[in-house]
Amino acid sequence: MAAESVLKVIFEHEGVFIHPSSDEDGVEQDLLISGSLRIVDKDSSSVMEWDQCSGVRSHQLLESQQSYETEWDMINAVSFKKKSCTNGEGSLNHSHERSRWAFSFSVGDLRSVTVKEEGWTFLLFRLKESTSLPALHFHQGGSSEFLDSLRRFALLSEAPDDETCLLVSTPNKALSQSFENLLDDNNFGLVHQKFRKDPYVTTLGGFSKVTNYIFDAFRGTEEQHQRPPEEVADLLGEVIPGLEINQQEEPGFEVITRIDLGTRPQVTRREPLSAEDWTKHQDPEGRMINITHLKHVIFKGGLCHAVRKEAWKFLLGYFPWDSTLEERKALHRAKTDEYFRMKLQWKSVSEEQERRNSRLRDYRSLIEKDVNRTDRTNRFYEGIDNPGLVLLHDILMTYCMYDFDLGYVQGMSDLLSPILYVMENEVDAFWCFVSFMDQMHHNFEEQMQGMKTQLIQLSTLLRLLDLSFWNYLESQDSGYLYFCFRWLLIRFKRELSFQDVLRLWEVMWTGLPCQNFHLLVCCAILDSEKQKIMEENYGFNEILKHINELSMKLDIEEILQKAEGICLQIQSCKDLPHSISVILGLDTEGSGSGSGSGSGSEPTQCGSPPALRPTQRADTSCSNGHGHLRETSSHNSCKVAFIS
Repeated sequence: MAAESVLKVIFEHEGVFIHPSSDEDGVEQDLLISGSLRIVDKDSSSVMEWDQCSGVRSHQLLESQQSYETEWDMINAVSFKKKSCTNGEGSLNHSHERSRWAFSFSVGDLRSVTVKEEGWTFLLFRLKESTSLPALHFHQGGSSEFLDSLRRFALLSEAPDDETCLLVSTPNKALSQSFENLLDDNNFGLVHQKFRKDPYVTTLGGFSKVTNYIFDAFRGTEEQHQRPPEEVADLLGEVIPGLEINQQEEPGFEVITRIDLGTRPQVTRREPLSAEDWTKHQDPEGRMINITHLKHVIFKGGLCHAVRKEAWKFLLGYFPWDSTLEERKALHRAKTDEYFRMKLQWKSVSEEQERRNSRLRDYRSLIEKDVNRTDRTNRFYEGIDNPGLVLLHDILMTYCMYDFDLGYVQGMSDLLSPILYVMENEVDAFWCFVSFMDQMHHNFEEQMQGMKTQLIQLSTLLRLLDLSFWNYLESQDSGYLYFCFRWLLIRFKRELSFQDVLRLWEVMWTGLPCQNFHLLVCCAILDSEKQKIMEENYGFNEILKHINELSMKLDIEEILQKAEGICLQIQSCKDLPHSISVILGLDTEGSGSGSGSGSGSEPTQCGSPPALRPTQRADTSCSNGHGHLRETSSHNSCKVAFIS
C-alpha cells in the first residue's frame, strides 16, 4: 500500500457550521451541522477541507453554540433553531452522511469568498468552475483568523462592485527564491533568520502597504518549487492589477518598426552650485532671480552641501521662488505653529485612548520599528538614543496627523531621512517632506496605481530605446521590469550611497530636462548593464541577482550623464510616438487645455507621472513576447505598436 501523503495543517478551527437547505431530501428545517475547517499543505498544494465532527464532539459544539446564541439574541435579536445531534438518526455521524456534507478543494481553484454578517460571520465560497459550496457559519468566531491564514496562499482583493466579495488570486509560491535574490540584501533592513523561509516579509513586506499587496500574493509554504517561467508574466499581471498583457495585436494600431533615434549626444556635467553663485541669484529683498538658469545649473551639477538647506526648500515648493526674505520668515512662523498643533494632537493621546485607536497604534508601531533601522550607519542617526532618531519618529507621527488616510507606510522613513539630514530642523524637514510626499504619494497607496503606471511607462521607454534588449528581457519573463520596483518606490534610496542620493534627488527636483526623468535614470542604468545581461545569457534568477548586486556600486555622475543624453536623443527624434511624448512631457500640443494654472511657467516635477495627474489618464497594456504596446491617453487615444 502506498504511503499516505504528509499533511501539514496550516489552520484548523472547530465549531464551523453549515446550514443545509430545508428543501434537500431528508433534511430537517433549521438543522445545524457542526464541523472542523482546515487549511492543509498536501503534496505541495494548499487544500481547504471541511468535515463534520464526530457525533459526541458535534453534540458538545451544538450545546456550546446554544449558550453562545443566547448572548447574541440579547444583542442582535437574531436567532436560529438547533437540532441537537445524538448518536441516533439526527447525528449524521455515520460514514454515508458524513461524506454527504464533507467537501474539500484546492485553494488554487477558489474564485471568490463573500463575507456576510448576520450577528455572526458566514462565508460563501465560489470555485472557478462556478461551483457553489455550502456557506460556512462562524457562530463562535474564527473567520478573521481563517481569512488571515488564507492570505498566506492567495491574494484577496475587494471586488470593485461588491465590498463584501473578496476576489481570490493564487500565484504559485515558487517566485520567493527569485525575489530573495533581488531584494534580500544587507542594505535592505534588519533581516531576521526566522523570515528566511518567507523572503517577502523581510524584503517587499519591509516597505509598504503597496508591497504588502504584492507579498501577500507571493507568500507560500516552506518548500520551494520551481515555477515554469512562462507563468511568471501571468502571476505579475494578477499581483499588479492593470499590468495585464495583451497577447494579440489589435486593429487600429500605429505600427512603428524600429524607430531610428539617431546618435546619442555626449553631454558633460559641471561642478556643484556654490554658495556664492546661489547668492548671486537673489535680489536685495531675497527673491530668487533667473530661476530658469538657476535650475539648469542645479540640474547640471547639483548643489554644494552648504546651499542645500536653503535651496531644497525652493526646489520642493516649501518656499515660493518669488517670495522675499521677510515673506519667508512669516511663512516659517505660520508653518511652525501649524506643525506643533498637529504634533500636539498625537502627543496628547492617552494610552487608554490609543488602545481604542488601532490605526494610530499600528502607525506608531511601524514608525518605531522603521526608525530604529533607518540609516543607522549615518553619523546623523547612529548610536543609541540619538536625537536624530527622535526627530525622525516625531515627524513621521505628525505626518500621520497631516494625512491620516495614508498615515505611515513602510518606506516613507527612507524618504524623510535625507531631508532631515540636510535641514537639521524638525519643522523645515516636515514641510519639505510633505512636499516630497505630494510627488510620491501614489507610490504608497494600497492600489499601487503609481507603481503600476511607472512600470508600464518604463517598459514603454525601454522598448523605444532598445527593442532587442527589451525582447530579451521578455523572453526571460522579465519584461515587466519588476526588478526596478525598489528603484521607483523610494527613488533609488537603497541603490546609491547617501551622498549620491542627495545629488540625484536635487537634480530630479529641478523638473529638468523633462517630465519623469527618473524613468530615464532607470533606462540609463539598464543600458549600462544590458551587454553583460545578454552576453552572459542571464535567465530570470540571474537578472534579479545581478540587478540586486548593483546596489552601492553605481556611479551617479555617469548615470546622470547617460540619462540626459537619452533625453536629448529622444527629443531630437522627429517621428516620436505620441505615447513617449506624453510620458516625458514633450507633447506641447493641446497642453494648454486641461492643465493646471501656471503649468506652463514651471517644469513638471519628475515625481508625478502624467497618468496620475487629475487632468490625464493613461491606460496601458503590453504584449507578452511580441513587442506590442497599447496605450491610450486622454489626448487622442493614440495606439502604438513596436514590432521587432
